[in-house]
Amino acid sequence: MEEKPLVIPHKELAPATLQAILEEFITREGTDYGSQEITLERKVSQVLKGIEAGDYLIIFDQSSQGVHLITKQQWQNWSLEL
Repeated sequence: MEEKPLVIPHKELAPATLQAILEEFITREGTDYGSQEITLERKVSQVLKGIEAGDYLIIFDQSSQGVHLITKQQWQNWSLEL
């Protein structure tokens, strides 16, 4: 049986750890934002605001030992599948 991923409250992470997770997520997703360049710092700020608003969740997938950033809707869909 697959173990349910764990939600990691962002406030429980050390600031440097949270920063590293956000930067890794952003750079993994790519940096092409169209005709206007957005700095990494600005993108990190935007994603952090989304986390603080509850739009995104940081999860730890126990089966893959990976940390992921997903939308609240993805979490609800994933929770229903398990």
